[in-house]
Amino acid sequence: MAKIIRHTYPKEFSIGMLLLIFVLSSLLSSQIFNVSWRVIMSGSIVTVGMGLVGGAVVIMALILWEEFLFPVHIKPKEDEVVFRNHDTKLKTQVLIYFLIPVIFGFIYFYYEVNHVRFFIWALVCSVVPVAGKLLSGIKNYNDFLKLTNETIEYKNNEETGIFRVTDIERITLIKDESDVLHKVQISMTNGNQVLIDLDEMELEAYYETIQTFIIGHYKGLVR
Repeated sequence: MAKIIRHTYPKEFSIGMLLLIFVLSSLLSSQIFNVSWRVIMSGSIVTVGMGLVGGAVVIMALILWEEFLFPVHIKPKEDEVVFRNHDTKLKTQVLIYFLIPVIFGFIYFYYEVNHVRFFIWALVCSVVPVAGKLLSGIKNYNDFLKLTNETIEYKNNEETGIFRVTDIERITLIKDESDVLHKVQISMTNGNQVLIDLDEMELEAYYETIQTFIIGHYKGLVR
């Protein structure tokens, strides 16, 4: 059974935040359309367009706020644990991302818009999720860290390795200025050293669990 290691906010709070984002962005998006508030308040079809923009902003928020749809979890096995990005997560994010250009394309061809403001909104909603999450997720799609009682195995883009615990002389947990684990240095008995950059592998959510497993299973090797 999968174990959730980092919960999101309570569902009621999360839904409330998304509703607030939707309402605010829908109201603010009125500046995209070349109509007055009097026309909008009279029940104009523009209100549907405003709602569509609000929906696009919510989609952007869902991609950036991963924990709402994808609470971080692991599937521990006996004496083994694998830390990796959730494959289904990235596929789902990419799928719902394509709704954003569809929405703005529909608005552009169906409504009369202020072109400058329209393209500013469209660019923000389209670029921010790509820059914030999708590119890094695609780059680190195959990255993983596998810890067992016998071996340590990892893949970080072009770097990969598997090390037998019996061949390891020392494991150094490297932390940042906030005392948070972000790298693991493995010193082998033959003098070789390997640095596993957890901070490059999008494994931030697992840092505490990784540290706990290493300290608990590799006693005598950890420094």
